Amino acid sequence: MWTEKLQVNPLPILLGTSDRILLFLIERDLLDASSGSIKSFWKLPEPQKILSHQLPNGAWPYKGNRPGDEIGEAYDLLETWKTLRKLVEMYGFDNSHPLICRACEFIFSYQTKEGDIRGILSNQYMPYYMGAILEILIKAGYEKDNRIEFGMQWLVNQRQDDGGWIAPLLLYKLDEFYKICLLPPIQPQRELPFSHMVTGMVIRAFAAHPQYKESPYALQAGLLLKSRLFKKDAYTSRQDESYWFKFQFPFWWTNLVTVLDSFMRLKFDNKDSDIQKGLAWLIENQGQNGLWKATYGKKGVTDPDYWVTYAICRILKYFL
Repeated sequence: MWTEKLQVNPLPILLGTSDRILLFLIERDLLDASSGSIKSFWKLPEPQKILSHQLPNGAWPYKGNRPGDEIGEAYDLLETWKTLRKLVEMYGFDNSHPLICRACEFIFSYQTKEGDIRGILSNQYMPYYMGAILEILIKAGYEKDNRIEFGMQWLVNQRQDDGGWIAPLLLYKLDEFYKICLLPPIQPQRELPFSHMVTGMVIRAFAAHPQYKESPYALQAGLLLKSRLFKKDAYTSRQDESYWFKFQFPFWWTNLVTVLDSFMRLKFDNKDSDIQKGLAWLIENQGQNGLWKATYGKKGVTDPDYWVTYAICRILKYFL
């Protein structure tokens, strides 16, 4: 059993969760013991409450401050992706549900003639959000949609010379942000080294796609990411090494868990020395109660530490 290689067996405490859908996922993914369909959980009060706030156009409204309205930042696009990832990753919703179709079509409405989904950074390219958005659209059942293919090819064409990705806007200081957002999209400087924060979000789209996960682009990006474990990022506001260890579920930013999850889906070798280092860190930093801590993203999530631990246990079960 993979649990024998851990300091504490996390399964007993995980099985004590009061979250019914999490218990189903634990039994299905960690114990291979569940029965029934995940669709039976779609009518639970929690996801139904989320769905009840959806707008007629398929979006979920952003309720915070909106300082970027004047430069065309699409706050509802961000909020819709944030919400959709909960419904897809936690409750297994897909495009067989009409409201999920409506939400996905809202997101697709932001796809440009170049192929990227744009708007969270106003008119600027955002390959990291593009990867995370495509990941959820693929998992929602759109992997064969021509719009997904269009978006994946855009990501392929946006690669740096080394095979990774950067977000061109993030090369500039924050106080220049609003001025730059009004300009035509900044093109990537291909000769610059990749950003592991950006690449770690992009690779999730490749890892989720049944064909692209076996592509040379995914392999090259994975090799680059492995080389950067526990190191400082080259760019972005999330440069510090500590961001490798800030966990949440569903996933958002790049961290050790999101990267190992991608390596799992890409079927990387568990004997790889870099992956072994990542697994060793998880084993050594397990809490005395058997759980790993969620750092943020706790709002609106029951038992966030349990969800992060579930995600980590999927990885450990696969590699160990």
